[in-house]
Amino acid sequence: MLTTDQVLTGRAALLEATGHHPYARHGLRRGSEVRGYRRGGAVAWLPGPGPGPTGNAVGSPDAAVTIFADLVAAGVVHPGQWLHLPGLDPGSLAGRLAAARVDQWEFRWADAPPPDQTEQDRVVRLDETDRPSLTELIDVAFPTTTSRPGDPRIVDWYGIRDGDRLVAAGADRSQGDIGFVAGLVVAPGHRGRGLGAALTAGMARRLFDRYDQVALGVYTDNVGAIRLYERLGFRHVVARSSVRLVED
Repeated sequence: MLTTDQVLTGRAALLEATGHHPYARHGLRRGSEVRGYRRGGAVAWLPGPGPGPTGNAVGSPDAAVTIFADLVAAGVVHPGQWLHLPGLDPGSLAGRLAAARVDQWEFRWADAPPPDQTEQDRVVRLDETDRPSLTELIDVAFPTTTSRPGDPRIVDWYGIRDGDRLVAAGADRSQGDIGFVAGLVVAPGHRGRGLGAALTAGMARRLFDRYDQVALGVYTDNVGAIRLYERLGFRHVVARSSVRLVED
């Protein structure tokens, strides 16, 4: 049985309920038929059809798990689906949500463009003719990334070339009211030269032309990347846990 303090319908109602939290401003797609629930300090929502997780939540991790445990029991959320929850201890899922996998990461955002970086002017927008070289770079530099050519969540790709060779690339995965930088890759032979910083800064500056905040995600164990993003101004942070439910 699903027990909630309040059922919420529509993007505007959910944004208000979350206090226009930056993660909600990003996670709540414009034009989506979204339904949500508020209970015990958490606001959770089901984005509806489309790419991305089945469910999202901000606020109290314990309350968020309770909401989604009820949604699983009610047959609204199904085995094998992904939930993006507030950062939690995987042990807190025991007996409540059957998790096949839990990824720990941070949602980081900046309120102003990053400081200038050497080489940032080399960042260019890519097009369809770059797709083969982009795919080759990703396969070598970051084969496990979820951001790939053809992903419907991606608005644009940007990159840096060394001569005619693509050596760094990143995806503009903006949605809602927040610019979002994703899928950053640098060719192994070109790492340590500041290209990651240049690419992040160059992309973020372009996104700040359209958005008042720009965000990105980073795994909590990627200490080097976290140091870089801190230096570039991505200092606002909330812990996130992505939970993949066990298949039947």
